[in-house]
Formats: sequence, C-alpha cells, structure tokens
Amino acid sequence: MTHAASPAGAEKRRQGINFRRYLTSPQSFLVLIILVLVGVIGAAKPNAFNGAFVVAPLLTSIAIFTIVGLAQMMVLSIGQMNIAVGNMAAFGAMFTGMAFDLWDMPFLVGLLVGLVAGSIIGGLTGWIIARTGVNSFIVTLAMSFALLGLVPTVYSMLSPGSAFTSKPDGMEFLGRGTFLDVCMVGYCGPAAIPVMVVPVLIVVLFVGGLYARTKLGREILLTGANIKAAELSAIPTNKRVVLVHAISGALAAFAGILLATSTGSFTPAIGNEFMLQSFLGPILGGTLLAGGYISVTGTFLGITLALLIRRGLELFGAGVEMLNIFLGLILLVALSAERIRTVRRRRPVEVPAETPPDTPSEKEAIPSGASA
Repeated sequence: MTHAASPAGAEKRRQGINFRRYLTSPQSFLVLIILVLVGVIGAAKPNAFNGAFVVAPLLTSIAIFTIVGLAQMMVLSIGQMNIAVGNMAAFGAMFTGMAFDLWDMPFLVGLLVGLVAGSIIGGLTGWIIARTGVNSFIVTLAMSFALLGLVPTVYSMLSPGSAFTSKPDGMEFLGRGTFLDVCMVGYCGPAAIPVMVVPVLIVVLFVGGLYARTKLGREILLTGANIKAAELSAIPTNKRVVLVHAISGALAAFAGILLATSTGSFTPAIGNEFMLQSFLGPILGGTLLAGGYISVTGTFLGITLALLIRRGLELFGAGVEMLNIFLGLILLVALSAERIRTVRRRRPVEVPAETPPDTPSEKEAIPSGASA
C-alpha cells in the first residue's frame, strides 16, 4: 500500500534539494576560493589589504570590471557574445569626454550622453545580427575593428593630446572619492570603500531584477535557451536581440566612463583590458555560453576572484606574462566546467515516485535560468 507524501514533507525535501544544489553551485565554490585566497594573501603579506591604499583601489577595479562582466553576460544570456565590448566602452567614454571638453556639459548630462552613445552602437550591432543572421562573433569582431580605427581618429582630430581632460563637478568625487568624504551627523565613512560602488550596486540590482522579476527578462532567457520555442510563444526575438545588445553597449560605455573618472582622463586606450575579464566573470560565475542561464551574483564573484588572483600575483612579484598565463588557465578551466554543466543540464531529471510532480508555472519555469 502506497501513501501520498504530505505537502510539508514534499516542501522539506524540495528545500533540502535546493540547499544541496546551492552548496554545489559555482557561486558557493567561488565564495570558498575567495575566502581561502584572502586568507592566504593576508597571512603571507600582512599589509596586503591596507584600507585606503589597497582595498579601495581593489574595490574600484572590482566595481568597474563587474559592469564589464554584466555587459558580456547580457549578450551571453541569448547565446551570443560581444567581442567589441572594450571598444564600445572606449566609444561611449569618448562621447562623455567630448561632452565635458568640447560642449561644457555638466557631469550627469555628459554621463548620459556617453550611455546613449554606447546603447546606440550596441543596438546597431544587435540590429545587424538580427537582420542578417550573421553569427554574433563575426559581427562584433567587425564592429571591434571599426571602432578600433574610429575612436583614435576622432581623438586625434578633436584633441591635440589625444585625450579629453576636463573635469566637471562630480567627476573627481565619483572616480576617486571614498566614503571618508561622505560625512553625516559628525561621522564619516570608511576610507576603504569607494563611492563608485554605489552606482555599480544600483546597476547590479537593476540587471538582477530584470532577469529574475520581469517578463522581459524571462523572454530574453527563453530566446537564449530556445529561439524557436520563443518565436512559437510569440516573443519578438529580433527585438530582444537588439535590446540586449543595446543594454550591453550602454553597460560597456558606463564601465569605460567609470574607468576614465578613476584615472582622470578620457583616452583611446580605455577598454583595452576589458574583453578577457568580460568573459572570465560570467563564465566563472555559472553563466552558460549556450544562453538561457545567467548569474549576476556569480559574475560579481568571478570578477572578484580574477582580480584577487591578479593582486596576489602582483604582491609576490609576478610579471605581466605570468598573470596572462594564470588568467588564460582560469578561463580554460571555466570553459571546461561550463561545458560539463551544459551536458549535465541536458540530462533528464528523475522525479521520485513518492513525490507528485509539480505543474510548472510560467513564473517557476524561467527563473531557473536567472540567478540574482
């Protein structure tokens, strides 16, 4: 005689499965590695995490590269890639520099100009991909080469020193300010936390909420998971492709602008280091190259791990060549792990006999591909 499982028992089993799944997820593994790495570096170099001089610049880099990772993650969510992410960052930052240097715009207006420029070039790239059906790798590679020539040409034409150096009010505060500069009721914040983390946190919450809480985010993930099924579900997939690339371009431009505010000038070299990091963060964090599954938290953790490794190698005197070798190996391991996860996700899941199968609702079916 068989007995139906009670709802309370089924719920406990489901919670236990979810907890075990979290413990074996890439995100929890990244947290463990980061904690171990921080402990090892701190023990070997006691002054490695000095607040104002080490932690603040490290958090600034993490903030900037997290935005870069999110720019790539957006495109990966539909099973495509953006090879031009670094040059789009330079393109958007260039327009912000022009707004400051040539048009005397205030800081927030110039920032908006750069974001719009980034979204336009990203949207144009997505439109070409959607209209022609050409692989995103080819289109974004071509766009990367086009911008690689265009951006330095514009700088050389409009600026004698090939740089825009005007600093409107607010730029220095965002780029180099810390919470020590923010005082309320006679108390000032810690010098180790840069002001830049605030707008970056807002962007992270926005992207996470887009995928986890909105119909648009679910449609984007379904487009990446199975474009034919998305079309049969009346989802305008071409519009979603254009939109995702436009947001990716805007995020890339924002990262470029943040980098320029931290260095104090807008130059054609902005974004040169972005492409490798843009893939490292999402892939280490669990985002699938095939599309349909993303992790915002994982992207942040992946970026943090990569920059901690860089910081550790610098402290122990490793050169740029050794750093590139380590980052290349990390990316290779991450790609291998991503392939294994893809194969495992395609295997059919066996439902225990005593647990009645749940009827998946629209809300439950797609958020499995979004991890905030």
